[in-house]
Amino acid sequence: MKSYICAIGTANPPYKIPQMQVAEFMADALQFDEQQTRKLKALYRVSGIGQRYSVLEDYTRPNGEFEFYPNTPTLEPFPTVQQRMGLYQKHAVDLSETAINNCLLQNPDTKPADLTHLITVSCTGMYAPGLDIELVERLQLNSTIQRTAVNFMGCYAAFNAIKLADTICRADESAKVMVVCTEICTIHFQKYTEQDHLVSNALFGDGSAAVLIQGQPCQEVNLELQSFHCDLAPAGKQEMAWHIGDTGFEMTLSSYVPDLIKEGIGQLTDRLLKGLETNLSEIKYFAIHPGGRRILEVIEQELNLTHDDNRFAYKVLREFGNMSSATVLYVLKALMSSLTKEDKDEPVLSFAFGPGLTLESMLLKVHYAKETI
Repeated sequence: MKSYICAIGTANPPYKIPQMQVAEFMADALQFDEQQTRKLKALYRVSGIGQRYSVLEDYTRPNGEFEFYPNTPTLEPFPTVQQRMGLYQKHAVDLSETAINNCLLQNPDTKPADLTHLITVSCTGMYAPGLDIELVERLQLNSTIQRTAVNFMGCYAAFNAIKLADTICRADESAKVMVVCTEICTIHFQKYTEQDHLVSNALFGDGSAAVLIQGQPCQEVNLELQSFHCDLAPAGKQEMAWHIGDTGFEMTLSSYVPDLIKEGIGQLTDRLLKGLETNLSEIKYFAIHPGGRRILEVIEQELNLTHDDNRFAYKVLREFGNMSSATVLYVLKALMSSLTKEDKDEPVLSFAFGPGLTLESMLLKVHYAKETI
């Protein structure tokens, strides 16, 4: 039994905000002086991000015209967890529905009613009855569809959902699994001035990605799932964290994270490829979660990759920022769009990272259905 990624659809909210405009909003919100503002803008300028998407129009407006944040110099009283979860519930379903529809458009042979499993992934919002049930109603899926929620696992969570879908499809070749990763990160801005928080505020955007995984390939390009390997770097447990505070979710993203990933990425790759008759030198395509520009650079250094090897990750980082769990699926989508018949059987190596410090890896193979050869 095999399983295949057949199609990936994406969706973003309407507000596309230039990175330097976000920097100006943050400097004003944090009430930075001229020197602090200059340093903050330098951080944003070297982030590798050109723009991000948000459900909040406030990031495009001056203080006095906000709709979500208080129109006060200090933004006090700061929005509560309840207010932020209300925004999440309002927007998460729409984004997820659009991403799923965009995914199914690429494979017209699969209708919403054909889906046998739905896996929802998110770390930026929770409620019950949740996103999964609302999608069943919106998309008119079968009420008997098997539903699973992967919550609060961070940027690597798409890998856990894909592994679950792979297990399902290998057990039942008729299974059609829809995985949807939806993250609304920008509702969680916190007014902390420590460097770790300044860095996290400079990276995250909103987006949704849906991937169709099934036991049979489609008519166009497919990615055959071959192998997975994960590991923990416990020394980084406190360097990347995600907690629920009184006024929202609080991200800790230490500047040491890239170094920790660099220390572990070589061993992770060796263990993944061991026994698969595949060497790193034979891999032509990479889909690496762009947690940040520095993370991509240290992986290149450790694995002897070029900037061009990482081109899909840099493109997603530049155009969307880090959208947590959805991001690596955007990278895979960009990669899939570039493939031709000549790429048949080429291996694809993918990585993602998150709290723990967790390192996830996945090996795929480019597959074309016989009809296209």
